[in-house]
Amino acid sequence: MTIPAAPTRLNDDFAQRVVAQASDAQWFPSPCAGVERRMLERVAPETGRATSIVRFLPGAEFSPHGHGGGEEILVLDGVFSDEEGDYPAGTYLRNPPGSNHRPFSREGCLIFVKLWQFSPGDDATLRIDTSHTQWRRGLVPGLNVQPLHEFDGINTALVSWAPHTHFNPHTHPGGEEILVLDGVFRDEAGEYPAGTWLRNPRWSRHTPYTDSEGALIYVKVGHLGANFLVP
Repeated sequence: MTIPAAPTRLNDDFAQRVVAQASDAQWFPSPCAGVERRMLERVAPETGRATSIVRFLPGAEFSPHGHGGGEEILVLDGVFSDEEGDYPAGTYLRNPPGSNHRPFSREGCLIFVKLWQFSPGDDATLRIDTSHTQWRRGLVPGLNVQPLHEFDGINTALVSWAPHTHFNPHTHPGGEEILVLDGVFRDEAGEYPAGTWLRNPRWSRHTPYTDSEGALIYVKVGHLGANFLVP
């Protein structure tokens, strides 16, 4: 059976809203045996801005390599590793532009990865175990926030929604990106179960809420249209 080639460009019009449901996911092989990718956005083949969910089969490993534009990772399942340590599910990592590593997974893992999405001057290396980090109370009852990173007006966080939580109508001047990690996230445009990836363009507006399930989401705001490093 012929394995379809990965798209060289995908969801590269950042003025468009995108909803990618887990039930519609397509997996493509990577240049490394045993590593597969569910691509969410991509502007160039193998080099350039990309957002993906990456699946390491047990024992899979990449050769040592660098990240000229930086790499952001959230470990979704299993244990992701490199020569500096092991990172269980819930770990948030930032490898700044110019960093190098040799990633692998002994038992297999699933990670969310963003490449070439660092602003100039954003050179912090981060390793955050979100399972042992304190939550902050959100702006409305039932909402709790765990900030992960902030730089140049771009903010990244985990947000926990209790069941039947309703947020105020609001606008995102710099856009918004969401990965639903657990439960079901909702707004007036639809419902988004775990594994759904959304990208709402600049100046988009919505009124999010949860029903009986509650939700846990990864959120990045302010980055659409930002001045990122380029290959």
